[in-house]
Amino acid sequence: MTIRWGSQASTWAFSRRVYRRTVLVGAVMLLVLVAAGFLTLLLPGAGIGSSKAVGVLLGQETGFARTVVMEWRLPRLVAAAVIGAALALAGALFQALTRNPLGSPDIIGFNTGAYTGVLFTLLMGASSFAAISFGALIGGCLTAVAVFLLSAQRGHTISGIRLILVGLGISMMLSSFNRWLILRGDMETALSAASWGAGTLNGVRWEQAIPAAVCLGALVAIALVAFRGINILALGDDTATGLGLGVNRIKALMLSIGVLLTAISTAVAGPISFVALASPHIAARLTRSPRIPLAVTALTGASLLVVSDILAQRLFAPVQLPVGLITVTLGGIYLLTLIARPAKN
Repeated sequence: MTIRWGSQASTWAFSRRVYRRTVLVGAVMLLVLVAAGFLTLLLPGAGIGSSKAVGVLLGQETGFARTVVMEWRLPRLVAAAVIGAALALAGALFQALTRNPLGSPDIIGFNTGAYTGVLFTLLMGASSFAAISFGALIGGCLTAVAVFLLSAQRGHTISGIRLILVGLGISMMLSSFNRWLILRGDMETALSAASWGAGTLNGVRWEQAIPAAVCLGALVAIALVAFRGINILALGDDTATGLGLGVNRIKALMLSIGVLLTAISTAVAGPISFVALASPHIAARLTRSPRIPLAVTALTGASLLVVSDILAQRLFAPVQLPVGLITVTLGGIYLLTLIARPAKN
């Protein structure tokens, strides 16, 4: 047997370059996240200046300034970072699952299903975070089961393109149903549901941020550890099975974790679109890695949502926009670029 040492050395050199670039991009994304976090806390607004905000962080300010920074801005920042990372990982899992760059929970319809569950909860008169989370979880899980079953082919294998098409169809039906549910509610419930349905972090406090951070943080850690081998799925089901990967088992686990990440995020902030779709692509392009860089993807999603939330708060201050409007705009531009690039080439 002839060993091609030159080819092997070239492969190792490429791997080292990709690893160094991945570490560098991860460090840059972490710095962006930290810088955006400080901007969120320190920018003037709500009746306090930057100097008072700095004083709060140094323990030199109390009263209203401390309330603004520690009780309003900080939980919003924590929620944005954790939800952004969770949605980004959910997008990476679904794109690996479907082997399709458009495979994300907002495209497949899980966001819409979770929103349906929340609307049912609100119309029943329950408005606590636990009740809304439960409604989002049930809605997301039922949608996932429906998509999963309708996408299964003979032999119980799951086709990626079929999963996306079924998800799009169910998402369209649920969107129409959600509009009908909003019209069924009273004026106050309808306005609240419509505003929350745009995807917003306005009004997030520690009562929502702490449970979300604990649950989503645990799921993000599980995803980072458990799915380091998801890139094997890109080789195809037959090849992955031949390499000893339980394809259907790992797909079911990926689907479950992705749905949980999506449902809990939706319960806190509503259906925020395009973070899940764009973050894995941005991370892959920046790292130039043939694999899915999960850690960099999570940092990219967190940075993207925190920066988008700053824009939502500051573009038309003192009016605060739903962050979903910003992410939809940015994501729409990116999606058009993603679709147009192959056609141009």
